[in-house]
Amino acid sequence: MSPQRLARVSSVSLLALIVLCVLWEGWLAPLRPGGSWLILKALPLLAAVFGILRGRRYTSQWMSMLALLYVTEGVLRVGDPGAAGVLAAFEIVLAATLFASTTLHARNTAPSRLKRD
Repeated sequence: MSPQRLARVSSVSLLALIVLCVLWEGWLAPLRPGGSWLILKALPLLAAVFGILRGRRYTSQWMSMLALLYVTEGVLRVGDPGAAGVLAAFEIVLAATLFASTTLHARNTAPSRLKRD
């Protein structure tokens, strides 16, 4: 897959993960009625938005490691009853997609892998 396509996949999965985190903890299935402070878990993702949208290699490198935290949270919460378990499954899929696409993007844009003219 080309670096541009991987950057697009990374961008879409990152933005979808941000939306999921905000909706999940704000309205769909918060830990407490009326919302939860866990909505702040979207803040670290917001720090990467501009770098990922611009296809920056360094942002892809550290975002791939951060995505693993969201995979872990999803795995821990997938056993929750009701909507929280379903949302956790979506989080696993989105975070794993983000991890794979950012890792491959960082690898494919390494200076040693770029074609020289």
